[in-house]
Amino acid sequence: MSSVPFHYVDLRTFCYATEDEKRVESALRTYLPEEYELDRQVTTGHHGDRIVVLSARLENADDVRYVLDCLTHLSDYDTFLDELDDRVAEDCSLYLTLDKQAAFRGDIEQGNGITLRGKVEAYPAKRESAVKNAREALEDVR
Repeated sequence: MSSVPFHYVDLRTFCYATEDEKRVESALRTYLPEEYELDRQVTTGHHGDRIVVLSARLENADDVRYVLDCLTHLSDYDTFLDELDDRVAEDCSLYLTLDKQAAFRGDIEQGNGITLRGKVEAYPAKRESAVKNAREALEDVR
């Protein structure tokens, strides 16, 4: 498969004041190709605490395929595929949250801490078409 039906995949996580930024970065890199550049923004939380937002946008087909391949290692991958109707929004975006602690250990699990948003190609841009294209891509990568 030379291309994947995704315009891009965004991955994002927050590093709170109580966390080690290197470890949080390591967790996010579980889903990224080697040496992939991260965006880093420093912001302030509601109580004045420092929060670092780490994110990456993958637009290259090989990089997107790398992320999709990581998802095939989900222990509940078949359930994830069954839930695609609920995970693709009207704007043709696929949403999934991933476990940041598990990612730090090198494991791929659904959970909290890392947000994945993939913009699915669909012509016409209808949710039903996006679900079909996402399903085909996720089954092909397996």
